[in-house]
Amino acid sequence: MAKNFAQQLIETLEVQGVKRIYGLVGDSLNPVSEAVRTSSIEWIHVRNEEAAAFAAEADSLTTGDLAVCAGSCGPGNTHFVQGLYDAHRNGAKVLAIASHIPSPQIGSQFFQETHPELLFNECSGYVEMANSAYQGTRVLHNAIQSTMAGKGVSVIVIPGDVSEQEVEDTTFVDSVIACGRPTVFPDPAEAAELVKAINEANSVTLFCGEGVRDAREQVLALAEKIKSPIGHAFGGKMHIQYDNPFDVGMSGLLGYGACTSAMREADLLILLGTDFPYVDWLPSANVAQVDIDASHIGRRTTVKYPVVGDVAAVIDNILPHVEEKEDRSFLDAQLREHAQLISNVVESYTKKAAKATPIHPEYAASLIDELAAEDAIFTVDTGMCNVWGARYITPNGKRQEIGSFKHGTMANALPQAIGAQAANPGRQVVSFSGDGGLGMLLGELLTAKLHDLPVKIMAFNNSSLGMVKLEMMVAGLQEFETDHEHVNFADIAAAMGIKSLRVEDPTDLEKALKEAFAYDGPVLVDIVTDPDALSIPPSITWSMMMGFSRSAAKTVFGGGIGRMAKLAQANLNHIPAAAAISKNRFF
Repeated sequence: MAKNFAQQLIETLEVQGVKRIYGLVGDSLNPVSEAVRTSSIEWIHVRNEEAAAFAAEADSLTTGDLAVCAGSCGPGNTHFVQGLYDAHRNGAKVLAIASHIPSPQIGSQFFQETHPELLFNECSGYVEMANSAYQGTRVLHNAIQSTMAGKGVSVIVIPGDVSEQEVEDTTFVDSVIACGRPTVFPDPAEAAELVKAINEANSVTLFCGEGVRDAREQVLALAEKIKSPIGHAFGGKMHIQYDNPFDVGMSGLLGYGACTSAMREADLLILLGTDFPYVDWLPSANVAQVDIDASHIGRRTTVKYPVVGDVAAVIDNILPHVEEKEDRSFLDAQLREHAQLISNVVESYTKKAAKATPIHPEYAASLIDELAAEDAIFTVDTGMCNVWGARYITPNGKRQEIGSFKHGTMANALPQAIGAQAANPGRQVVSFSGDGGLGMLLGELLTAKLHDLPVKIMAFNNSSLGMVKLEMMVAGLQEFETDHEHVNFADIAAAMGIKSLRVEDPTDLEKALKEAFAYDGPVLVDIVTDPDALSIPPSITWSMMMGFSRSAAKTVFGGGIGRMAKLAQANLNHIPAAAAISKNRFF
């Protein structure tokens, strides 16, 4: 019996191993949802298509597999955009099924008519409309192949009538999707220039991004040979920071420790697998950059030594030719500075805050980090939750941290937690949800309840848009419309049938968190936090707050960083005994 295109679409997705589709049924999407009903694929019923895209993104980022979201024509499509932008910029393997009005009506200003090919052009690597069932099978293959090849989000636009057309030729959907990742070796001339630059430099700093995911051993080997401190962007934190004897922290607006000074004071800075966008923190003198995507090289600062290739392959290629450095004075100085910068403040932001009311968010984040599972997946909202995630979630090689690190949208944490939990039923998933982000997509609590997803939703409830308030303060502006009436999220969650705990007293927090983590089902912990806790040190002058200058931003974000202080202290043990006298000057 011949299949219609909707049935062929779902059958093809089953062959590709797709287990879930996130979306909202209805209207022009009905043929597709009917095909899902009779398939092995589960439909995850979200409350907003934006959340469907976020959830599919987290599904893919935590598994490496193809993930799918679907929305109906017109408004269903337009709701997609925010989540698809984020998924595309994060490189998730996501296929978005965007149904469309009946094809004879296109161009007539029909009810709910939009132009999806134009709408999704900037937030996808591939977007095409299926004009017939035959052509649709070809578009379907191309869309899946494009996203699996690492080109970002793919969108297939399907008019309702095309979904119901019979498929007579399956030539293209019968193809096997290529999922391999080739190794890109460096050009010999570029590699030789980098080796020469390293050998001539007295001091080198390595700065790592997401691109070091599969190159941890190589990066550490290079650092050991050339006695280099290692800093990282937010994207590189989970891959390179843990058990790293060369760690000097993170750079950027959310950064901490000696990373920025190590970058600026080194004779040579090597950017490894990072497209770090914040130019104010990047030096422009004697910089090398290694990236698998040549289009990334030199677009943030002046790069004298560009190398195109996999970070691991590049280091494997150059390491035998790099001369070992005997002088580790630069590395030791940076390790001491790093330990001093973070150790002097950590207790003020965590242990000493254990009895402070309202609850210090730093204390809450530190405690969540301590009690969460060793292989937990964390999702963090944009805003101050990004600060707490950057500072307090401790990497160990097993954990994963997802956020809107490149798109910077609010409300990502809860729907990403839903996707991560649906795709990883055996792992603990914890969201750091700000009250602003949680309120924006509050309906997704219903999704977690409907599908009984055991996400642990940590609501940092300060009745304020904290990051926006801080931005205004740093710019020298009077804060405006950043505070709002207090909301009891625990009561709201309870009304939805979700287990909820509200914590106002810090002495009750540890017990509540343990109870939440032990519960087999969705839980919301409503943590009433201090709205004035903006990671600002006790003593700060107004002049230090004026403008996003490097020194002011460094001062504003000078808060504690939880268990990372232990790593910094431990790394001082790597300093030879001859340096002990110098070490004692700092402590």
